[in-house]
Amino acid sequence: MFWNKKNKESDESITNGVRLVTYHEPKNVVSEQLRTVRTNIEFAGAALDQLQVVMFTSAEMSDGKSTVSSNVAVTWAQAGKKVLLVDADLRRPTVHLTFNQLNTAGLSTVLATSKKPEEAVKETMVENLSVMTSGPVPPNPAELLGSKHMKVFLAWARANYDIVILDAPPVLAVADVQVTLPEVDGVVLVVRMEKTLRGNIARTVEVLKMSETPILGVVERVKNSKGDRGYGYGYGYGYGYGN
Repeated sequence: MFWNKKNKESDESITNGVRLVTYHEPKNVVSEQLRTVRTNIEFAGAALDQLQVVMFTSAEMSDGKSTVSSNVAVTWAQAGKKVLLVDADLRRPTVHLTFNQLNTAGLSTVLATSKKPEEAVKETMVENLSVMTSGPVPPNPAELLGSKHMKVFLAWARANYDIVILDAPPVLAVADVQVTLPEVDGVVLVVRMEKTLRGNIARTVEVLKMSETPILGVVERVKNSKGDRGYGYGYGYGYGYGN
């Protein structure tokens, strides 16, 4: 499925955070598209033993995975689920900016110190939605994300939340995603049409398949020809981008 609809978004999420259209404009057609994405993820996960920890990632930087993960987290919370959005992108974090939170403590703090997860979780203006920001940028993100402390943290998150969403780095940029994949129930790949290289999408899918982590689908951001900042969202199950 594909849509083209104007939506005010910016690629400057690294400095300004992402736009929560699902919160500010719940009746916007783009919000409905993102709710459909959430529903399709649930359908895709129905065949799994469980669908509780979901990772959103991309092949390249600036493909929109933070925008999609944050907005889908809002839609799950609006549907009555108790949701935790975790900024697992320890190199280029955005969640603290999106939700106007301090980033003095977060995931990196929990993984590297004795700080308890509940001490680093922050409530948001969205009912049922909590966030854990990235925390200070560490010198060893991959080592932290692949550590036993990450397993302990996710076990805690599973016990305390209905849905845990990981906003992860791009697959091809760093090794952070690969070391985290064994701990998640499924992965959603975000691509930007006419921007993300097909070869990179194919390589990303191969990396994800090697981990044997279920790929729940692909969210495609389709640019609106009428405006540089306009995007719509589509969801698909096919991976034949090389063709």
